[in-house]
Amino acid sequence: MTLAVFGATGYSGGNIAAEASARGHRVIAIARNTDALAGNSDLDVRPGSLFDENFVRDVAADADTLIVALQAHGTGLADYIPTLGRIAAENAARLGLVGGAGNLRVSPDGPRVLDTPLFPEEFRQDGNAHAAVIARLHALPEDVDWFSLSPPAVYNADNRGERRGVFRVGDDVLLVDAEGTSYISGEDYAIAFVDEIEKPTRHRTVFTVAY
Repeated sequence: MTLAVFGATGYSGGNIAAEASARGHRVIAIARNTDALAGNSDLDVRPGSLFDENFVRDVAADADTLIVALQAHGTGLADYIPTLGRIAAENAARLGLVGGAGNLRVSPDGPRVLDTPLFPEEFRQDGNAHAAVIARLHALPEDVDWFSLSPPAVYNADNRGERRGVFRVGDDVLLVDAEGTSYISGEDYAIAFVDEIEKPTRHRTVFTVAY
């Protein structure tokens, strides 16, 4: 398949691009500044922006899945979702988005993590922005196939961890281990993301992954 990764120089996007390429997929790696990808012959590197509609249309015509691995807060991503969904539908492309842990619930009948006192205040704006993205995704027409993979509570470039290849995949409830930890490495998150692209089981929904 051909996968287009918007945000290919970031933590999530970089890992997803590397995982997909290692599995033999063609990866269009997109970022505003692609200097970090220079010389990588395994990727089809293209400088560009998700918010350039003409550019996205050109990419979508050449891709099976459009992957969005961009920060939600401060980018206008939520407002752009209707346009992105329309482009995806016109080109029969699937949308895959890197989500946020705040959109997950604390229990099957419980509130979102974002709505609990335990949610870190320093991440509140980003959590709200991700929630707005999810709301816009759910409002897309039925012919737009999308999924959003929310990471666990601890997931960032400062806690890269190691590739284990073994993890749990859940629905929209935060996964926590016996010690109360909610964590996954960047490489294992990417494995779960590409697994869903190769063998789709989640449609128009949010799900999560953790050890």
